[in-house]
Amino acid sequence: MTTSPPLHHQQTIVVHVPAEELYDLVSDVTRTGEWSPVCTACWWEDGSTPGTVGAWFGGRNETPDRTWETRSQVVAASRGREFAWLVGGALVRWGYTMEHDEDGTYLTESWDFLPAGIEFFREKYGEEAEAQIAERSQAALNGVPETLAAIKRIAEDAAAAR
Repeated sequence: MTTSPPLHHQQTIVVHVPAEELYDLVSDVTRTGEWSPVCTACWWEDGSTPGTVGAWFGGRNETPDRTWETRSQVVAASRGREFAWLVGGALVRWGYTMEHDEDGTYLTESWDFLPAGIEFFREKYGEEAEAQIAERSQAALNGVPETLAAIKRIAEDAAAAR
């Protein structure tokens, strides 16, 4: 019997820049394509105030097998502490938390496949739902360390250039 990947994942990395700088970077969703292995572009929707709770943004994702767009809502926006959003307003929660450390900042990326997302996939994919959920979960597990490493490189390179 095969086991499914978890529906929650988080990982932490130390980044040698202040938490406020990391927040400014990750909360600028228009830059997501610089570090995400799947999301190639994001944009703030008309009328949304960038980086505020309740703001909506769109995203374009690409893998070798498919391309799709999402719509997400910001649910946490506390400079230097946390930035998070819900894909589809309720399906998947992605977020970053920052914690000061004497060497820099602990940056944690988290991902949660929420009950509404599981139900959405069951309705959309029927008998293929579990395989689709497992595929998306594995993509998140694989993508988080790559994303964190890229954010660290971008943030530290920018700090060194100043």
